[in-house]
Amino acid sequence: MSSLPFELAAATVQGREHARAGRNNQDALWARASEHGLAAVVADGCGSGAQSELGAQLGARRAVEAALSLLARQVPVDSPEFLQRLGADVLCFFQAITGELGQRTIGEALLFTLVGTVVTPEHTLVFSAGDGLWALNGDVHPLGPFPGNAPPYLSYGLLKPGAVSLKANTLRPTAEVDSLLLGTDGVSDLAGLAEARVPERDEPVGPLSQFWSEDRYFSNPDALRRRLALLNRESVRADFAAHRLVRVPGLLSDDTTLVVLRRQKGRV
Repeated sequence: MSSLPFELAAATVQGREHARAGRNNQDALWARASEHGLAAVVADGCGSGAQSELGAQLGARRAVEAALSLLARQVPVDSPEFLQRLGADVLCFFQAITGELGQRTIGEALLFTLVGTVVTPEHTLVFSAGDGLWALNGDVHPLGPFPGNAPPYLSYGLLKPGAVSLKANTLRPTAEVDSLLLGTDGVSDLAGLAEARVPERDEPVGPLSQFWSEDRYFSNPDALRRRLALLNRESVRADFAAHRLVRVPGLLSDDTTLVVLRRQKGRV
C-alpha cells in the first residue's frame, strides 16, 4: 500500500428531494491506495437519468482503478498524457457496456460528473468533468454551475468523440498539500449552510473547514457519514400555541458526497 502521509475520510448521503421522490442516491465515491500512489473520485449521476447512480458508481470505481494502473505503468501524473489516457480508459469501459446494452443506456445510466485526485509522493493532481467542488489547503473552488444546469458529462464522448475531456484543475507538489476535499455539487450547497442550525440541536452547521480540521472525522471511520445524516434528518417539533406538530425538513436537498484527505500529524 501507499506510504503517503495522508489520512482519509469519505461519506455520502441521500438528498432530501431524492428521498421524497423515492429515488436512489445518485452520487458515488471510490478511493484506493497502492504502492504507487492514491486515487479518489466523487461522482454525481445525471438527475434525469433513470438509473444514473449505476454510471456514477461504475465511473468512480473505473476512474480510480485506471489511474492506479497508469501509475503502475509509470505514466507521469504531471504529463498531459495522464488525463488523456485516463479519460480514454473510462470511455472505452463504457463503450463496451453500450455495445452490449445499446446506445439508450448512455442517457439512462451513464451520464455523471467526476471530481477526482491522484496523489503520488511527488505530485498531487485534481481533475474534473462537470460540476462539483474541490478545496485545497482551505481554498475552496466551486465547479459550475453550467448554463441550463447541464454540466459537461464525460460520457458525451461516447456520442461524439472528444466532446468532453477530463480537466486538470491544479497540479501541486505533494509536499505542499496539507488538506484536500473533493465534493459533488451537493457540497456546494452545504458550504452555504454554515450559519444554519443543525436539526434538533442548538448549534450551527459550521464551515466546510470542519471536515479537514476536526480530528473526529478521521479517528472514527463513520463520523463523517453520521454528520451528514444528522444534517439531513427530518425533525418534528410541537407548536403549542397552534396546537400542532411542525415538520422541519433536512438541510441537504441534493445528494451530498465528500472525500477528504488530510496530512497526518507529524508526517512530511
